[in-house]
This record gives sequence, C-alpha cells and structure tokens, in this order.
Amino acid sequence: MDKGYVFHNSQHCNYRKPFGAVTINQEVILFLEVKGDQCKAFVEVIRFDGKTENISMKCCDNSYECNSKLFKAIIEVKNQVGLIKYYFRIEKNNSVLFYGNNDDLLGGIGRIYYENPKAYQITVYEDFNVPKWYKEGIIYQIFVDRFFNGNEDGKIINPKPNSFIYGNWYDDPMYIKDTNGNISRWDFFGGNLKGVRKKLKYLKDLGVSIIYMNPIFKAVSCHKYDIADYELIDEMFGTNEEFKLLCEEAKKLNIRIILDGVFSHTGADSKYFNKYGNYESLGAYESRCSPYFQWYRFFQYPDKYECWWGFDNQPNVEELTPSYIDFIIKNENSIIAKWIKLGASGWRLDVADELPDEFIMLIKERMKLVDNESVLIGEVWEDASNKISYSQPRKYFFGKELDSVTNYPLREIILSFVQGYIDSVTFAKKIMNLKENYPKENFFSCMNLLGNHDTERVLTRLNNRMELLKLAICMQMTLPGVPLVYYGDEAGSKGSKDPDNRKTFPWGKENIEVLKLYKTLINIRTENEIFTKGDFNININYDLPKEVLVYKRDYNKKEGIVLINSSNENKKVTIDISNGKYKDIINNNFEYFIGEQGLFLNLIPYACKILIEN
Repeated sequence: MDKGYVFHNSQHCNYRKPFGAVTINQEVILFLEVKGDQCKAFVEVIRFDGKTENISMKCCDNSYECNSKLFKAIIEVKNQVGLIKYYFRIEKNNSVLFYGNNDDLLGGIGRIYYENPKAYQITVYEDFNVPKWYKEGIIYQIFVDRFFNGNEDGKIINPKPNSFIYGNWYDDPMYIKDTNGNISRWDFFGGNLKGVRKKLKYLKDLGVSIIYMNPIFKAVSCHKYDIADYELIDEMFGTNEEFKLLCEEAKKLNIRIILDGVFSHTGADSKYFNKYGNYESLGAYESRCSPYFQWYRFFQYPDKYECWWGFDNQPNVEELTPSYIDFIIKNENSIIAKWIKLGASGWRLDVADELPDEFIMLIKERMKLVDNESVLIGEVWEDASNKISYSQPRKYFFGKELDSVTNYPLREIILSFVQGYIDSVTFAKKIMNLKENYPKENFFSCMNLLGNHDTERVLTRLNNRMELLKLAICMQMTLPGVPLVYYGDEAGSKGSKDPDNRKTFPWGKENIEVLKLYKTLINIRTENEIFTKGDFNININYDLPKEVLVYKRDYNKKEGIVLINSSNENKKVTIDISNGKYKDIINNNFEYFIGEQGLFLNLIPYACKILIEN
C-alpha cells in the first residue's frame, strides 16, 4: 500500500479536542486525515491497565486537504486517573500502516510507521487547585550555612565537634576527605536563621515572595541531607523558636517559607540509626530491639544496609513502615504537621523518585488537613507526567500528590537555546510537549530554576556571558511557572558543581549589573499579571530565523509578546498580531502601533523584547 498522506497533530484542536491533559469522566475526540479512497482507520488505545482497545474511526464529511478523508473517533476517559496511550492503524487492500508519535516523543505532528509505532500520551487526572500565593510568586532558594550570619559579632554559634570553620566568609568551599574518599570533617561558614531574618527586607526589595530553604534540621553535615533529628532546628542555625519567629516576620512581608523534606533516608549519625553512639536513644544500628529498627533495610546486620546512592552516612528508610508513617505523617504532631503549625507553608520533597506514591499521597492529605493553602513540591528531574522509577510509573500529576516539581526540563531548554545548542523550533516542540502532558495547574506551578545546589551556577553555565544571562532570565520571568532564584545568582555568583555552587553570598561584593537585571525582570513579572496568570502560546514556526524565539501570553483580553534573538546578528522578524498599541516594557516608553500588516521588528544581537498590549 502506498503510504500516501496521513496526518495527525495532537497539539492542534483540528485533530485532538480538548488540548492536553484531561480530567476524569471527559471524552477526547481524535481526528486523522488520510489521502486516498477505500481505506479504513482505527485508533489503538492502550488503557491504564495495559490492555489495548481497538476503536473504529468514522469518516467525516469534511477534510482539511483536497482528495483526503477525515476520520473521527472518541476515547471515553471514564472515572480513572493515569496515562492513556494511542496510535492509529490504517488499512487498505489487505495492507496496514500505522501513524504514531514522532521519534522524540514530543507530541504534535507524528509520523508513519510500518511496525511498532510510538504512541501519543493523554494524561488523565483528578481536578485540583494550586494556591494562588504559590502560582503567582517568586521563589528564593537559600543554602542557610552560606547565606548570612546574623550574629552582631559574627561569631558562629554551636560549632560541631571535629568540624572545619572557614577563616574568611569569602573563602572557596572544599571537602576534607579521608583516604577512602569519605568526608572526615564537615565544613561551615556560619550562616543561620537569624541571618535569613535580617535579610528579609533585602529579599522583599528584590521581589521575593517565597523562601525555599535547603534542609535546616539537626544534622552533622553542612548540607543537612543526613538528618539526625527531624524535630529540631540544627543548633548552628538556631532554635525552633527562631524558626517560628522567622516565619512570623516573613509573613508580615507577605513572604512564605517552604522546607526541604528529606524522608527517603536519614543520617547514619542520627537518633534513629545512631551508628556512632552519639545519641541517648537506642538506634537501629545498635539493636534489633530499637523502636527504629524496622525503619531501615539491613542486608547483613548491622554493617550492611541499604543507603542512598551508596553513601553509608545516609541509610535508606522503608517509608511504608507503619511507625515511620505515623512519625512523619499521621501523628497529631507529626513532622509534616509540626513544622506547618510552626509557620511553614509547604514542603519540597527531596528525591521524590525514592518515595512511594502512597507515601506522597499521605503527606499531601495531612498537609491539606493542617493548612489547605500549603504546597507540596517534588524533586523530579524529568517529565513528571510519565516518570518511571524502579520500574513503576509514577502518579505525581494525577491530582492527589504533587502541586509542583523542579522544572529541570525547562532549565535545560532555556539554557540550550540561548547558547545555540537547540533552535527555536526545537524549543517550541519541547515546551509544548510539557504543556500537552502536564495538567494545567501543574504546568503553571512548576518550580522554574536556572540553577540550584545540584547544578552549576547559571552564570558559569553560560560562560560568564552577560548577554546570554539577560536572555535566560527574561525567559524565566515570562514563561509559565514559578521562577526560582538560587541565592547569590542575582549577585553574579559563579561556580561549577558541588561544592563550588555552594559558595557564600558575596555581601558587599555584589555584581551590581546582574543585581539590577534581576530586579528589573522580577519587577516586570510581578507588576504584569499577564505573566503570572496568562495563557501561553508558542507556534512551531519554521519561517522564523532559527535563533529567534517568539511566544505569547494572554490574559484579560490583553496580549503579551516576548521576542528573543540568541544570535550575534541582526534578525528581521514579522509578527502576526491583532491591531492595537504595544509597549516595550524593557526599553521604557517605546510604543509600537500595529496595523493590518502586522509588526515588523529588527532584533539586534542578543535582544530580548517584552511587548504588552495597552
């Protein structure tokens, strides 16, 4: 059979209605266009349980192309969340071909297959809402030990035994390791909660409305991902009362606090495991009679146990152990409830891939009972809608788990585009794939980062090129999602991966040009609700220069347009937009009057323009 012409675009309403993810009990209408006579078309639907359903498509009267037929089928979603996959089968004269997703699985326009077609995805979820304060916020991430020492005399409070204290705030961090490569002395600069509290007005002036802090509970390390006691603020950072005071003072400035929840493992040097006998409690390492023994996974007691990524100072826990669930989640004053009652407004779950879905769902339920306006964020590095970990499809975005995830996919496509590694067409395909796969509330709530404690600093990633940094921040502040600024990035901090990306904030040595850039673009986002509430549209436009990106935001009958030129050459662009008057809000007061022929622009090298319709 001659393959002829077969076409489907999962991201266009002419071929799939409604767009993207759908709520339960809806129906999805699919259209397939086929050129030629006497053919039959079917939709092969793979349901949640893996069973395949063969749906015959009906021929419609109208088609979009001459000498072609338009076939239609309806997928009944029913009352079940999960992923539906589909592709098409076309039969003619006893021969068969298929039409499925493209090779990159990015949705949109697919391709013809003769066997083993790749399937399109439909995400089915239970409807929910993410609190407004989070969706419309600006997040600032703080690695507490490296942010600011709030003590008047600059002294470091409660230094830990055998620790290494830097002699100068501006020293480069390093790890002190033994001959086996293990940390022998943890290093500290002395940042604390009092320091965060003293810098609240600075953060407010920057435009921050949410503070997310790396772990602050008692632990032997500087990073605190090896929790020793979930019930206490680390003594080098302060006290539980100081945390409560920080939350109270932050809320007066309309700033919320989000905590880092490390629940897939504890520290070996903790009251629960107590490998070194530093705690009065009977730890799991010390005795099988320990109340914490069943929390851990021992292969050969006591020295061989499951660890997080093989680090023996971070033994994994069995999260679904009833006593662990009670302690972390269910008890009246559980860890989840305790810290929200003390003032936290949400949790970011470290290594969410390591946590069972049931455990995450229980956390969400408990949080909402304590504070219905709280937010749950997960550390996920890939597309969170179809993530598989330990051979299990995850349920993050089906309505009962995560409000938001760390948006590493967006980080990569922003930085790759401004550096010229991908073109505007590829950018558009990748971001539209996220929009198609994610429920709307999740898509507009993703934690949009350009760097954090697990990546190189954004300025370092961009080879210290200010012109590229401007483009990246412009995109971060105008795309859907919640922008995150990693402490010091706004001051021009540089550094490769850990520990260089965890240098101290350069107080008194800030890069004023970078700081001004961040303030300007944060202000543009917060002062123009079109960027916090507006719908998002981007065309896969092969006519644009490959270095030029154009996307639109729409809200309350107004349009915002963002144009990026990532090249070192002038680029001429024609934009098809409605009649009206547009203002370039980066280059103050320059107005564009739009006529029937659209808008013609000459973008200088590394230009970013933000146009708002008056």
